[in-house]
Amino acid sequence: MSLACVYSRARVGLEAPLVTVEVHLANGLPAFNIVGLPETSVRESKDRVRSAIINCGFEFPAKRITINLAPADLPKEGGRFDLPIAIGILAAAGQIPTDTLSEYEFAGELALSGALRPVIGEIPLAMSCRNTHRTLMLPVKSAEKASWVNGVKVIAIEHLSQLYPHLLGQQQLPFQVNRKPDKDNNLSCYGDLVDVVGQPLAKRALEIAASGNHNLLFIGPPGTGKTMLASRLPGILPQMTNEEALSAAAIRSISHQDFDEKAWLIRSFRSPHHTASSAALIGGGSQPQPGEVSLAHNGVLFLDELPEFERKVLDVLREPLESGEVTISRALSKQTFPARFQLIAAMNPSPTGFYNDKRSTPEQVLRYLNRISGPFLDRIDIQIEVTRLPKGMWSNDTSTNETSTQVRKRVELCRSIQLARQQVPNAYLSAKQLKQYCWLSEADTEFLELAVEKLGLSTRVHHKILKIARTIADMEAEEHIMHQHLIEALSYRAMDRILRHLTESLSFN
Repeated sequence: MSLACVYSRARVGLEAPLVTVEVHLANGLPAFNIVGLPETSVRESKDRVRSAIINCGFEFPAKRITINLAPADLPKEGGRFDLPIAIGILAAAGQIPTDTLSEYEFAGELALSGALRPVIGEIPLAMSCRNTHRTLMLPVKSAEKASWVNGVKVIAIEHLSQLYPHLLGQQQLPFQVNRKPDKDNNLSCYGDLVDVVGQPLAKRALEIAASGNHNLLFIGPPGTGKTMLASRLPGILPQMTNEEALSAAAIRSISHQDFDEKAWLIRSFRSPHHTASSAALIGGGSQPQPGEVSLAHNGVLFLDELPEFERKVLDVLREPLESGEVTISRALSKQTFPARFQLIAAMNPSPTGFYNDKRSTPEQVLRYLNRISGPFLDRIDIQIEVTRLPKGMWSNDTSTNETSTQVRKRVELCRSIQLARQQVPNAYLSAKQLKQYCWLSEADTEFLELAVEKLGLSTRVHHKILKIARTIADMEAEEHIMHQHLIEALSYRAMDRILRHLTESLSFN
């Protein structure tokens, strides 16, 4: 047989479209041509495939070899097509059985010896293969991660020479055990909340943010524990569901980001430096790749020293904070990546780091704070000041402090109330759900509208105050939002108070 067809899959963002590898052997001068929009890494597979076939004891056909990667208008990149190309050549040359090739999909990069190296994007590949009911053959390391996808049949292969006895039926390769990663996740990598001395108000705000999945901003002088508090957030968040974990792992698998099996259900914590560009945060490239907001999907994105980020860089976060996804458009392609993350930020109240510092004037402080745009601040639910520790706090025994485990149990209980009632955390309530689940008495409605008008807050902030009040009520297991819940929710607008105070003082002068 001089023609063979082998199935594989390309990598286009989070999708894995089917690619048919067609191999034709013809008489004539020996040649090896690959068509079908291959990139450089795919064209270079000629030499890897030739050496692997010869070193595995097969005969490399001295004919005109034409490889077509269909569909022809889909870009192909990476070394994943080495294995299907090698199998197609051997099948077309009659050196391996072809009866059952249509039941498999192949992906893997070949070493010159015939050994297989792992590929990226194994989880999206396995999810797409599952829908076709074919068996997926992958290198061992890739097969381990692909087996986390429910319902997919995966076979791990170490060497090209293992295929012949398997396809011939002499020595069947076993299916990769479809096992779940260890659920006894170790959260110690994020530290424990018991280590944070004092700061009861900041800890309260952190628990509210974790309970309702609210965005949070810490404002305070250097050394007050803002970064320490933020880094403890993943340790008190509820663990991800298997679907959420698989979605987050799929993004990491296409981004050359390895992930620890023991941290399978732990929410990721991404902390880019303030010199990061817009493309680093959102994603980009000629072939669009995920950025930090997508790598933080179902997890936490922490921005330390918030005003030090460029203003235009921060403003690119405004759309994903609302929509939960990022669409990157290029001339030849457009990719949409999920970006449902929880934003935590920290900043100093002035360029010098301290309140009422003589080294900076009110004009300089206001200019520093205005690096953060109003629309971006509107999207941060909770803004709280983190003050310096009072005298004698360090000498107090911290044994009375709560651990992350204790707080996480309360957070999980509060989150379960929300999911049972509306299927989403309070931070993601729609306008229709707000009216349904955030009912206020007539007096409280008038009180909130008056407060919003006096403080000059936007409608978005009005809704966020309602969502925070709903979370506080859920933490106390209250069916309806009470007056004290509204008052506490209104108190978490520290940045608005600071800006209003500076503006009034400047206008007075």
